[in-house]
Amino acid sequence: MDTTVEHQVRELEARRYAAAAAGDWDSYAELCHPDLVYTHSNAVVDTLDEYLAKARDGYYVYHRIEHPIDRILVSGDTAVVIGEMNALITAGGVGKTLANRCAAVWVREGGRWLLLAYQPTPKT
Repeated sequence: MDTTVEHQVRELEARRYAAAAAGDWDSYAELCHPDLVYTHSNAVVDTLDEYLAKARDGYYVYHRIEHPIDRILVSGDTAVVIGEMNALITAGGVGKTLANRCAAVWVREGGRWLLLAYQPTPKT
């Protein structure tokens, strides 16, 4: 495994979650591929623009996020992050505690790693 790529992707994941927790949606957007598919744990699917519009309008407010990473799989210009996303959020005015397993897909384009897809699944 390319530990340099693994380190880069690990740092990008940390920046992504930190931006969400801080409500810094411009920084979050910079990390995302324009074709991002963001699937929520309730099976709602958003494009990048849809997700950012909701987040910027305060539909999603992240109060606390923990994101332990189990492993990062790298194949060419694709990296898949397997881990968890545990958070306290407000979604649509309703407080929620999230406990998810998740997969994040990053692709390298033009020398930059960008988040292409995100899929959390509730732990039961």
